[in-house]
Amino acid sequence: MAVTVTKAPFRADHVGSLLRPENLLQAREAYKQGEISEHQLREVETKEIKRIVDKQIEVGLELVSDGEFRRRFWHTDFLEHLNGMEGYVPEVGYIFHGNEETERYNIRNNGKVSFNLEHPFIQDFLEFNDIVGGRAVAKQTIPSPNQLFHEGIRDKTVYPDIEDFANDVIQAYRDAIQAFYDAGVRYLQLDDVYIAGLSAPSLPFNQAQGEYGREELINLALRVINGVLEGKPEDLIVTTHLCRGNYRSNWAFEGSYDIIAPILLAKEKVDGFFLEYDDERSGSFKPLQHIPNGGPKVVLGVVTSKRGELEDGEYIKARIKEASKYVPLEQICLSPQCGFSSTHHGNKLSEEEQWEKLRFIVELAKEIW
Repeated sequence: MAVTVTKAPFRADHVGSLLRPENLLQAREAYKQGEISEHQLREVETKEIKRIVDKQIEVGLELVSDGEFRRRFWHTDFLEHLNGMEGYVPEVGYIFHGNEETERYNIRNNGKVSFNLEHPFIQDFLEFNDIVGGRAVAKQTIPSPNQLFHEGIRDKTVYPDIEDFANDVIQAYRDAIQAFYDAGVRYLQLDDVYIAGLSAPSLPFNQAQGEYGREELINLALRVINGVLEGKPEDLIVTTHLCRGNYRSNWAFEGSYDIIAPILLAKEKVDGFFLEYDDERSGSFKPLQHIPNGGPKVVLGVVTSKRGELEDGEYIKARIKEASKYVPLEQICLSPQCGFSSTHHGNKLSEEEQWEKLRFIVELAKEIW
């Protein structure tokens, strides 16, 4: 059944992914080795999704996710099922802080992009929403359309002009949003490392061979998101999570939101921003001044999902008070800075520590608001 969302994002929210339990990891490996069927793997996934839905409700959350338990990676599982995209194994993975290489898997463009009406995520949500049964708001997460603009994904023989590629991506995501809405989604989150990367001084965005430089790419990213959201159903809440990388408690890059804030934070037509503010990599809260008063909610990720130690409650309250100098307190929410398991590997903390973090956020939100 569909749930009408009136408050999302919530005062106590979370990004989406949860630590995969050991039996699910074992089942996934057994499926990979041909020892169990796809149906048997799905049964294990469904059982664990039911358990973590109950647990999220138990800790006091008003929203629940499926933990991304049917996915290997936060982004590739969705993107490789779009028409004109495919998954593949590259020669190297992404290189994270400390020269840690991620598992080698990525997506690339191999034809004209459009939404696949048989996309498996639609059926996944229908089953997930049925499990939730109206007891909380069922939150759906998918990668942002701007993830498709990472260098090396677009096939320039299929799309010589980046604007033609952008137009097809926009239409594909419009169709995806409508399909999710028809399936009952009322709270949708777009996860975006690409946009956060546009604000990272260490990442190069040099204009070359007719391609766009950083400023042009920032403006293109805004046009893509707002183009996707044009004409969306009024009762569909859409948020963006700006992530700096999350792999086994490691990160990909650093940098404040200063560079993108005057354009993307000021003009994106989303209902909320999930922003990472759990350590010094994030910079100051000053970029929040660009978010319109009375506009999108700001979900502050001041509680880390990368470590199990629980933060000091008074420190978190002080951080929120500091942020309220730039955006009204009534426009602020609280969450972990990222998911707990953006890939099947998971971050380096225990499941109990994960639940304590979420319970902590719920209790703090009640005190603050």
